[in-house]
Amino acid sequence: MKYTVIFLLFVPLLSFSQTTIVRDPEIEKMVREVSADSLQSYINTMVGFGTRNTQSSITDPKRGIGAARSWVVRKFKQYSKNSNGRMTAFLDTTTLKPDSRRIDTRTLLGNAVAVLKGTDPNDNRIYIISGHLDSRRTNVGDRTNDAPGANDDASGCAAVIECARILSGHNFPATIIFVTVSGEEEGLLGANFMASKARKENWNIDAVLNNDIMGSNHSNETNIIDNTRIRVFSEGLPSFETEKRAKSIRQFGLENDGKSRQLARYTKEVGERYVDNLQVVMIYRNDRFLRGGDHTPYVDNDYAAVRFTEMNENFNHQHQDVRQENGIKYGDLPEFMDFEYLRKNTAMNLANLANLAKAPGIPEEVKLDNRNLTNSTSLQWKAPKSGQVKGYYVLLRETTSATWQRKIFTKELSYTLPYSKDNYFFAVQSVNESGNESLPVVPGVLGR
Repeated sequence: MKYTVIFLLFVPLLSFSQTTIVRDPEIEKMVREVSADSLQSYINTMVGFGTRNTQSSITDPKRGIGAARSWVVRKFKQYSKNSNGRMTAFLDTTTLKPDSRRIDTRTLLGNAVAVLKGTDPNDNRIYIISGHLDSRRTNVGDRTNDAPGANDDASGCAAVIECARILSGHNFPATIIFVTVSGEEEGLLGANFMASKARKENWNIDAVLNNDIMGSNHSNETNIIDNTRIRVFSEGLPSFETEKRAKSIRQFGLENDGKSRQLARYTKEVGERYVDNLQVVMIYRNDRFLRGGDHTPYVDNDYAAVRFTEMNENFNHQHQDVRQENGIKYGDLPEFMDFEYLRKNTAMNLANLANLAKAPGIPEEVKLDNRNLTNSTSLQWKAPKSGQVKGYYVLLRETTSATWQRKIFTKELSYTLPYSKDNYFFAVQSVNESGNESLPVVPGVLGR
């Protein structure tokens, strides 16, 4: 197999060193297929439904959330023809009762879903990419008048649809789910419905990539224009059973190493590997300040989930009625978007989904040997439950580093490093012949 390689200078531990990074040619090809024109076409169609308010019409064939979600399902079914029967598409529904908050009438909520089934019957891993289909006006309860929602969040939905178009023609050992949810603006209702179902049915979700407001590069107030960076928000401390985990988190110093934070590090490394002129900027918050997104219900159900959002939001074009005041045009319209920027952000998602779904499972029972006081660090692990493994990467970083600084390859099931466990964090990844890595696993302790 041929490999394409690029050379990067990583921040060193002790001195500058050159590191060879392998790009999987299949993923490179998929990344090149992401089309700004396709993304713009999807967004224009979604805007054309007038309003996509969660409580708008579900029977009108041309206007409202019903028409919009039916169109997404049709697109998924169209692309499923490339999958040799492995991808299925459907509308997943639940009935909401009035809640005295934002749902004031009995509502049939629907998430448009496509499932690209993995090819390995022994691999039950699931990777999810999501965006929210519903839109809103300044008054979230206005379900009648136009709410174009081009960037919030037709941009995220367009990324989901484009990933489905391209990935449906490829085989992956693990399963990928594409979903555009409803009810985000009313309280993350569609995501809560899906995450709760996943937990109840014990889905093995390895990662959730949520995309919300990711297609504009020009902020209001500061007037910053930046189409080279995208934020990834991730939880630090786990919200799920925090009290039970607090002691070990404190003992091992793992306040910055929760599952979602590890996923954020992974998306940065892989996204920047495959997409030129794009920096994935890690934000140490689960979401924007005192705000929420559709990844949070998954986090609350103990799944690794992150949110991608443009670097600088423009609030003149978010949750605003379309109008002009004092020379300023308000409203979430396609004319305010940067489709090349959206292309890069979509390609970053696609590269991560493909790399994750092609990779072997995570190494099992990763342990750090603490039976003796040493200035070196010894790790051991077992092979993953699924996937073909070429070997493993042992990762390390200084305790103050945001990202992993060094990757050391080994074919063995153990490794000893001349670095102190006092001064560094460690993790282990599985890797296959085409260079696709699993998510990192931070070790537990052997000998306690």
